[in-house]
Amino acid sequence: MSNRVLRRQRPMVALCVGFALSVGGMLPVAAVAAPTQASMVALPDFTPIVKQFGPAVVNISTTETKTAHGAGSPFPPNSPLNQFFAPFFGAPGQPGSDQGADAAPGQKYQVQSLGSGFIVSPDGYIVTAAHVVKGAQKIIVSLTNHHQYKAHLVGLSTRMDVALLKIDANNLPTVQVGDSSKLEVGQWVLAVGSPFGFENSVTQGVVSATARPLPDDPYIPFIQTDVPINPGNSGGPLFNMRGQVIGINDQIYTNSGGYMGLSFSIPINVAMDAVKQLKLHQKVHFGWLGVMIQDVSMDLAKSFHMKEPIGALVSQVVPDGPAAKAGLRPGDVIVSFDGHAIYNSGQLPPMVGALPAGFKAKLGIIRDGKPMTLNVVVESLPGDMDKTPDNTGTPGVQTQRGEIRRLHIEVGPLTAEARRQLDINTGVLVLGVAPGVAAEAGIRPGDVILQVAQQPVNNVSTLQKLVASLPAGQPVPVLLRRGGGSFYIVLSLPR
Repeated sequence: MSNRVLRRQRPMVALCVGFALSVGGMLPVAAVAAPTQASMVALPDFTPIVKQFGPAVVNISTTETKTAHGAGSPFPPNSPLNQFFAPFFGAPGQPGSDQGADAAPGQKYQVQSLGSGFIVSPDGYIVTAAHVVKGAQKIIVSLTNHHQYKAHLVGLSTRMDVALLKIDANNLPTVQVGDSSKLEVGQWVLAVGSPFGFENSVTQGVVSATARPLPDDPYIPFIQTDVPINPGNSGGPLFNMRGQVIGINDQIYTNSGGYMGLSFSIPINVAMDAVKQLKLHQKVHFGWLGVMIQDVSMDLAKSFHMKEPIGALVSQVVPDGPAAKAGLRPGDVIVSFDGHAIYNSGQLPPMVGALPAGFKAKLGIIRDGKPMTLNVVVESLPGDMDKTPDNTGTPGVQTQRGEIRRLHIEVGPLTAEARRQLDINTGVLVLGVAPGVAAEAGIRPGDVILQVAQQPVNNVSTLQKLVASLPAGQPVPVLLRRGGGSFYIVLSLPR
């Protein structure tokens, strides 16, 4: 069964039950004061929406060939889906896959999953989530009238998690596509799908937040709701009270594999823009600046001479990318883009991603505590940007070493090969970390120190001089390269 899950620490749940007592026992019901003021809002009736548009919601069954790694569930052992769905995938003594439980390591076997979708045109185009159908060798679509069709995958975008299917049918019922930009927090919404395989189930709730960024999907400004969503709901529609689809149910925060009160849907405006490109067999476009960014913490704000922790801190600039051409550099803090204020790093990617290549925008930044404006031209995200460089091993280091006693670390220069692999022209390699301020700040062996106090670190001697000059008790930004990415931490030396 398909549904994306983001695992988080199990929350504490408290159930509060209250009742009133009189001297003689329980207070009679008639004695409880009832409010006389009329309700500000009426409870919604979803019946008309379900009757009119329910037939346009479909169930999607997929068959995928997997390679056995041993008996039991194909989900990783640490996945919340593993404990939940092991019985469905042939765990010993349980029903499930005909081959999964008995397949020897390396042997191929089939896994069936369930998801949801909705019809957007009478001639058989169906929208769903990409993770519902990705990798499937066979896709079967079932309608509410029990008719089944073999579906063809027109295209999908993994980054946007949107897929377009086509079945050979005509005169099909369709949904109405709404405008997700008009959605407001507190509005009632309705989800229809197949949770745990229970077809055409209806659940309701309210919009909890809009434009909610998630760490693994930076280009999607999610709609957050409290609508109960479970595995099998993925790809199904989220309706507003006008009966219009304003989102695609996509993922949940969970520690159990099931609904825990936080559900996230892809805004339909974002999804349908991708669908238009998929229908034309085009690659889905994303606007690109060519930067790596992070949130500004209070300590980072102090270290960059900012009055408050706002904006997106630039930790890495892609050479020859749009941001580099505009003059942006590590240590700059983006506080506005095209006239829109940027309060945190999560706001920027979906804002840029929705723009066409060639779009000209003004970047409001803070550099060395002073506001500046840069002109940038958005480019299209390169196809190879989905791949993260695999530089997790320790880069090569020359024999010359140095000790930075104030930080309790040992460092050494990078070899030319290491500089080439990491695509950097400066920096020193951390060889060892003893208990102290560096370890407490998160520095670890294998990190490359690129900057200290916004000054480039060219060699071991430069780093020793910079650290020796650092004032005690003041936050200092340190730029690190770890693996394929760069980020800032804050050091504060004891007095």
